[in-house]
Amino acid sequence: SCGAGMQSTALALLSCESAITGKPHPNVPIYHAVLFCDMGAEPAWVYSQVKFIRDACARAKIPFITIQSDLHQHYLDNFGSKRVVSIPFWTVDECSKKGKMPRNCTLEFKIQKMQKFVRWDLLGYKKGARINVSDMNQHYFHLGFSTEESRRCKENAHPMFQNRFPLVEMGWTRANSYAYCRAVWGLDTKASACLMCPFHRNYFYRHLSKTTDNDYSIVLSFDQMLERRQEGSLIRSNLYLSSSRKRIQCLSDGDCNDAEFFDYRGQKKWNGF
Repeated sequence: SCGAGMQSTALALLSCESAITGKPHPNVPIYHAVLFCDMGAEPAWVYSQVKFIRDACARAKIPFITIQSDLHQHYLDNFGSKRVVSIPFWTVDECSKKGKMPRNCTLEFKIQKMQKFVRWDLLGYKKGARINVSDMNQHYFHLGFSTEESRRCKENAHPMFQNRFPLVEMGWTRANSYAYCRAVWGLDTKASACLMCPFHRNYFYRHLSKTTDNDYSIVLSFDQMLERRQEGSLIRSNLYLSSSRKRIQCLSDGDCNDAEFFDYRGQKKWNGF
């Protein structure tokens, strides 16, 4: 399962290194497939990292597969008129009470999409077919969670699959993942999360406004769409991308002074969130 951020990029490249050098890694096997779900609106650096991983997988003879899972278009087509999957937007209700929407987007637009792809396209199951006993708990998803995210390490609810978390087993942090990609592959990585993910810090939006006009335009348009179509939805609370619960164009310099950094050889590196 490859989101093409720092950690999952490191995981994919560790597997490629093993395949290319012929030296097996104790925690990371040579994968049968690396799956990337394209949510339709990722930061530009994510698509650059995807290309790098795809090229490395080609050298290693590891299949790299992109699954189209356009969450962005799903919202543009349906929000305000039809059912949409829940994204964990920040909310303020009519009584000024603050809250947050449930997070179902990862489950419906990533996890389930990958599981269906493995069942139908890789293993040849037909829709609705009963799972063979020989396939129960026999297929492994490796996820690129690092030690900071160990709370997210959970069992797979699907009877076919087991989750594994090699970076946690290795004791790797986000910074370790970055250092490996940079030192071994010469790749300067950043985190991956779709442009409309509410878990971005405000600094992310300010960074886009100064560096990537197209990405910033997508964020602005999406945030304004949430406000414009709010009345047509069944959700009473106002929805925001920013944890400050402001429209993106209204964020101040003070709001955006919240970037997270880590150290790499004495340099401060922004994590991409």
